Amino acid sequence: MQTLTIDDGGNRLSVQLNRPEVRNAIDQQMVDELHEVCADLERNPRILVLSGTGGVFASGADIAQLRERRRDDALAGINSTLFSRIAKLPMPVIAALDGYALGGGAELAFAADFRIGTPALKIGNPETGLGILPAAGATWRLRELVGEPLAKEILLSGRVLNADEALAVRLITEIHPAVDLLPAAHRLADRIARQDPLATRITKSVFHAPPEAHPVIDQLAQGILFESEAKFERMQAFLTRKDTERKMKK
Repeated sequence: MQTLTIDDGGNRLSVQLNRPEVRNAIDQQMVDELHEVCADLERNPRILVLSGTGGVFASGADIAQLRERRRDDALAGINSTLFSRIAKLPMPVIAALDGYALGGGAELAFAADFRIGTPALKIGNPETGLGILPAAGATWRLRELVGEPLAKEILLSGRVLNADEALAVRLITEIHPAVDLLPAAHRLADRIARQDPLATRITKSVFHAPPEAHPVIDQLAQGILFESEAKFERMQAFLTRKDTERKMKK
């Protein structure tokens, strides 16, 4: 990997965007390497923790490359295809955001299941100022995340949110000092990892199903989980623990 630093932690994969000389701008090489990460996580589902280096998550797409792209490049959906793939990964994705998360960097963060940040976070989509639009998910994901009025302000006026503003609208869920950002991301990953992996995977899939698929998809998914060994083992462990606690109180 030339643009990513990867650490395999067993039940999770930690991936750092690593182009600090250009504030981790997302170029074609990074896109290609992130596709390799996705392929690995699709074969062997694990939690993904995404972060940046040098006090920056990602300042956006690489403008030097973006300037040269034409109609056919836009129609190919270079970034949108990748970010959709990341959003559909079997296990949850955590984005740990420090400094700039702008343009394509913001859209990458929007594709994650969880976003946490530092006080230095600046997140938004200033693409219209460059004569383009945020075409890798922001025009629809952002409305789902923060509501239409604020989404329009970000997309149409170029408003960039600071960490407190992002927290207030729940675009991020936690703020941590930079030194504690990755430890906090891993604490969240630890909580996810304590859940049953199959139940977590199926819950994520059902959550993202279209409205018309409910409630049938919920019932079918529950039917699968009702037959899993983990369901019986975990419920028996719960009952045994409660019984032990009750006896200790007597």
